Amino acid sequence: MKILVTGVAGFIGFHLAQRLLAEGNQVYGIDNLNDYYDVKLKQARLKQLLSQRRFTFKYLDISDRYKVAKLFTDNFDRVVHLAAQAGVRYSLQNPHAYADSNLLGFVNILEGCRHSKIKHLVFASSSSVYGANAKVPFSVEDNVDRPISLYAATKKANELMAYSYSHLYQIPITGLRFFTVYGPWGRPDMAYFKFTRAIAKGQPIDVYNYGKMKRDFTYIDDVIEAMVRVIAKPQATGDRPPCKIYNLGNNHPVELGEFIATIEKIMGKTAQKNLLPMQPGDVVATYADVDELMSDFGFKPTTTIAQGLEQFLNWYREYYDGYSAREQLVTNKLAIIP
Repeated sequence: MKILVTGVAGFIGFHLAQRLLAEGNQVYGIDNLNDYYDVKLKQARLKQLLSQRRFTFKYLDISDRYKVAKLFTDNFDRVVHLAAQAGVRYSLQNPHAYADSNLLGFVNILEGCRHSKIKHLVFASSSSVYGANAKVPFSVEDNVDRPISLYAATKKANELMAYSYSHLYQIPITGLRFFTVYGPWGRPDMAYFKFTRAIAKGQPIDVYNYGKMKRDFTYIDDVIEAMVRVIAKPQATGDRPPCKIYNLGNNHPVELGEFIATIEKIMGKTAQKNLLPMQPGDVVATYADVDELMSDFGFKPTTTIAQGLEQFLNWYREYYDGYSAREQLVTNKLAIIP
């Protein structure tokens, strides 16, 4: 298959492209390589992809409607839309970045899929849409009409826009609500990455809500396995529009204190902790109900926190010890846990 992956230099996009290429697909990747976090890391991911003959890359900003329309003159079998402005707290500081990428950019992708009659669009949503939902585990049947950050609101809007386009033009569309994805080649603005870097340097870490938070941390390999199954199999929905939403989480939330303790144990170092109150836009806990994912695709994530963090830390040591210049990361104190 010829598959378009937007945000291909991003964390999930890079891993997905690697897997799709390994399975013999043609992958056409786009990215604008923005500087929300370390551009050198994005370039390093992209360099690995460019070495593979079935991979094509184009520098492109999805908010440019004319360039996106031209992009879709190529004949893609599937589209996986991962390009977006990420981060909960950053949405408090730069809301227009979210409007441009997550709203305008998403419409441009939908229009491209509409006019080129794409056979299946898979797009990234987020566990953030659940807001302060107190019912656990989070089900795709739960009401998600009260987002507590602009980032979450844009992801909820994406789900509604996808449903509308699926209804109007019978485009098979699947949305995936990602739950705190982590692993090698991950995002430096995420908690586990920032904690690791600070502990390695003997610097203190900021621990919000005094560590009394839980996240359904989901290892990247589990995410990619689920995604390739979803991409290959649009779901029939009877008389309704061919549009479905799934949770993609580990189905096993871990308290932040335990998470940090696992990093400390693997690194053999103790963190200096700044215990702080809850930050605006954060939620106390996330917990994915993945019953529908299991039922429709026969898959449930299985990687434990200890296994996943060990893989990340092995990569971290190799990447930064081998390339010390890459330690010049963009400082970002805004997004700790999405």
